[in-house]
Amino acid sequence: MLKLYLFLVLSLFTGVHLSAQVTLEECVKLAQDNYPLIRKYDLLNQTKEVNLSDINKSWLPQINVYGQVTVQNEAPSFPEALAGIISQTGMSISGLNEWQYKIGADVNQNIWDGGVSKTGRNIVRAEDAERQAALDVQLYAIRKRVEDLYFGILLIEEQAEQTRNMQTLLQSNLDKLQTMFENGTAMQSDVDMVEAQYLTTSQQLIQAKSTAKSYRKVLEIFTGISLVGQELVKPDATIPQDLLPARPELRHFEAQLQANEARNASITASTMPKIGLFAQVYYGYPGFDYFESMMNRDLSFNILAGVKVSWNIGAFYTKKNNRRKLRLSSDNIAVERDVFLFNTNMQTRSQLDHIDELKAVMEKNDRIVELRTNVRKAAESQLDNGVINATDLLTKLTDEKQARLNASYQEIQLIKSIYQLKYTLNK
Repeated sequence: MLKLYLFLVLSLFTGVHLSAQVTLEECVKLAQDNYPLIRKYDLLNQTKEVNLSDINKSWLPQINVYGQVTVQNEAPSFPEALAGIISQTGMSISGLNEWQYKIGADVNQNIWDGGVSKTGRNIVRAEDAERQAALDVQLYAIRKRVEDLYFGILLIEEQAEQTRNMQTLLQSNLDKLQTMFENGTAMQSDVDMVEAQYLTTSQQLIQAKSTAKSYRKVLEIFTGISLVGQELVKPDATIPQDLLPARPELRHFEAQLQANEARNASITASTMPKIGLFAQVYYGYPGFDYFESMMNRDLSFNILAGVKVSWNIGAFYTKKNNRRKLRLSSDNIAVERDVFLFNTNMQTRSQLDHIDELKAVMEKNDRIVELRTNVRKAAESQLDNGVINATDLLTKLTDEKQARLNASYQEIQLIKSIYQLKYTLNK
């Protein structure tokens, strides 16, 4: 959208003339870029980066700072006999104080987590790809809505064009009948009948223009650009040679399967032992040297450090069931994918048959229009000679209009059917 706005602004200053035509492919691209859902792609990327950052930070030292004061009714002390012997040496041992206090920190550092962080990163990326693929599916549906609007506008505007042509013919014959009436060779009822049909056609034209304008407004909302004065180019569609579907739904199924594979790897990682360093540092009373703390009650600085190995054996209890649940989930996804492919192939076959049917019907259109035109011209000549009346002429005019309208409709319907096939296959 930013590029489009910049181009529009630059065109005002550089004199660049924007094209007065717009194609179906341009409308689809603009609609997808303009649709609010597009913003979720950036949000998903940001979420993925945050989750990956959290996992990476699990390798940073984990520090827990604390302070505590405790009191207990009993505290370790020397037996009275031993305390008496020691006191004879001139030393006084009162034992540990019931009041104990410390301020310190516990520090833990992972060395090996059994692959938990690695599989966690893989799961984050796989789940992000799955959500991105789900967004692709939702955004792909916009294409069909835009295509339906686009072809709806083409059909209505073609109807308006044929109605204008009919008006031209009616006006020509109305002028002719007016002259004939003034010369006494036509009746007032004939003039009134053609004029009434002309007015009815004018009403039809107003309705067609209004409907086309309404459809264009909806398409403008989708694309985010003004279509005033823009000609919608009639697509020149060809049937795709490759009939293998490449729908975003298939990528979504594959992304779901990949996410399950990543989760399966995490089950193995959860059963592995963990190795890390730890340290306990505190300043307080009593210290690690209990004998010294019994001799005096001074605060001391204390450090305890080592290597810790932990192994959650309980993870083995649910390992089999967790893998089974993932396998069942993957089997269910595979079934949904096969059902989607089956329905897509059925729809493709039906659409190809419909395209063949339209092509066969359209082979006679040019000849039918030619014959209806000849009949109408003959009727106009007969009207001049007083052989037929206005009712017969209007019938021939209506027949020609319908023949031309049918030919135009079927041409647009053929192109629309080919684009529906392209949508089914994502071509």
